[in-house]
Parts: sequence; structure tokens; C-alpha cells
Amino acid sequence: MSEQQSGEERVPAVVLDYLPHGRADDDRPQHQKPALAYALGIEEFRLFEVTLEEDVSLTITDRVDADRSNDLVASVREIEYEDLSGAAQSELEHAIRDVVESDERRFVDFYNDAQPITLRLHQLNLLPGIGKKLRNNILEERKRKPFESFEDLEERVSGLHNPKEVLIERVLEELREDDLKYRTFVRVEEQQQ
Repeated sequence: MSEQQSGEERVPAVVLDYLPHGRADDDRPQHQKPALAYALGIEEFRLFEVTLEEDVSLTITDRVDADRSNDLVASVREIEYEDLSGAAQSELEHAIRDVVESDERRFVDFYNDAQPITLRLHQLNLLPGIGKKLRNNILEERKRKPFESFEDLEERVSGLHNPKEVLIERVLEELREDDLKYRTFVRVEEQQQ
């Protein structure tokens, strides 16, 4: 399911930072600045600046639908990593870890389902620390039986230490780097609204 901002689709997200008095660079008087939150989309790891309706209060790690059909949300704007507040940037890794841990099956299935991108490059090679030998070990093991959990992956593939952290590191890299040729986890809008 895509995190489109059409009126019907939900865009589940986790709050990275909440600014009850709006952005610091907003020159309007404090009482005129709307509260806003920075949020991470759970499904496609997109980053959002969510302007909230009056009298709405959130806290970091709250789950919210970052779409216009939500009664709490006045507007939503997709942003890039550099647009996040410092607090949101420091919370990002924790939020990604929480998403990965709460939906372990989805991310273990990445190891089960990853495919070649080109004749010489495989999706598994995009993960930090996974070279040709480790990739081949993963491919051999998954042929025998699909992986059931991160623990199962770590036990069956020698040399693969902490496969969950490897995924978290890749998601962070995809969010921080503008000029990556291949993105596996983060969907980026071609044209910002």
C-alpha cells in the first residue's frame, strides 16, 4: 500500500518531534503559529512535516495518520532529512528501530525475498557490510528454508551479525543521502508539492 496523500488513504506515521509553538523561523507572533510535528511514515519511511489543528497536542513516539483526512491534521508536507529539527533527527534511528521491531516479519521477508537489481548487483549487497560471500550464504540458506526471524537469520548465516541493525542502518542511509542510485526501503517523491 502506498503512502499517498489522497483523501481516502491512511498514512500511518510515528512522531519524531512536536513543536507546540511552531517553527522557530516563523516570524509571526507565537499565538498565530500553528503547532506542528515531524513524523516518519511507517510503511515507506517518508518524512513529513505535519501542521496540526488548534488545541492538538502530541508527544514523541505517538502514532498519527499523517494525511489530510485526519481530524487532527491541518496540512501535511513531505520533507527531506535536512528539513527535520535537530530533535527529530536524533529521534529518527529510534523510530526506525521501533518500526522494524514491531513488524519483524516484513523485514525478515526482505532477506527472504530480495532479488537481483542488475546482473552484478543484488538488493542484499545494498545492505551495509554484505558483500558477495555473505550474500551468497544468505541466498543458499533461504533456498533450504525461509527465514523465520532475525534470530533465525543470525543463527543460520555465519558472518551475519545483527541483521536487524544492518537494515536500520540502510534505512537511515536512504533517508540521509540525496544521491543514492538505489533505494529499497524509502520511497522519495520525484516532485515535491
